[in-house]
Amino acid sequence: MSILIVGTVAFDAIETPFGKTDKIVGGAATYISLSSSFFTKNLNLVSVVGEDFPESSIKMLQNHNVDIQGLQIKKDEKTFFWSGKYHNDMNTRDTLETQLNVLETFDPIVPEQHKECDFLMLGNLAPSVQKKVLDQMTKRPKLVVLDTMNFWMDNFLGDLLESLKEVDVLTINDEEARQLSGEYSLMKAAKKILSMGPKYLIIKKGEHGALLFNNKEVFFAPALPLEDVFDPTGAGDSFAGGFIGYLEKTNDISFENMKRAVIHGSAMASFCVEKFGTQKLEELSNEDVETRLKQFINLVQFDISLV
Repeated sequence: MSILIVGTVAFDAIETPFGKTDKIVGGAATYISLSSSFFTKNLNLVSVVGEDFPESSIKMLQNHNVDIQGLQIKKDEKTFFWSGKYHNDMNTRDTLETQLNVLETFDPIVPEQHKECDFLMLGNLAPSVQKKVLDQMTKRPKLVVLDTMNFWMDNFLGDLLESLKEVDVLTINDEEARQLSGEYSLMKAAKKILSMGPKYLIIKKGEHGALLFNNKEVFFAPALPLEDVFDPTGAGDSFAGGFIGYLEKTNDISFENMKRAVIHGSAMASFCVEKFGTQKLEELSNEDVETRLKQFINLVQFDISLV
């Protein structure tokens, strides 16, 4: 069993009401990989960085059992960079600067030994790039999860709709679900999006939890109330990493097990926001994860007598 993760490895500069950072390591694939690593050791990365990306950060990924054969390092070029500032509610943010750099010409090359992966996680990239990865698979993965955002809906909707026909799970936030479907009600939005191709839909609602849909059922997982939220960057990707990591570990893609996977994803997202960037995920222990999962169980478990 193995997971192939495709997405950005990047630099971020982040400002929130609680502080700001200089250039730090980020990117969807980075968060997904680190989060998944607490549930599985079979992680394979396809991404691109520039010559300016530090060797120590590549080593950090390898120390979390991430195979980097698919990580392209472009000589004399710069790594993708994003800078953003969060508002006081921590749910809205302004993009201050985006430098595509190596990402502008990124052509994903899947190493031969990873073309038969069991689980494929397509992080937030141009739909055409996600499709290139799908086309390189020599066998259909057991599960394909795709993340996207409103920018691709605004500018490359046709490409996105083509990709959705080939995925099993779509993960987006509530604003994106409403935009993609044209429906305000999330129940109606889910129904319409599932008709576009995905078998399952996850709608992330930040501090208000996450919803999991298939054509017949709905599951809701709350977010854990936290004392400290410093930086929401990467929380959705950390969620996706915990979700797919747990599914690979258990090798069970039933709706019932996806419910458990959503809880694991929510637990990993709750860690991510407690410090800036990947710092919290880098210093986590397996015991920390186990304790946090127990907190989630206590949050949602109760007895009730119907009379």
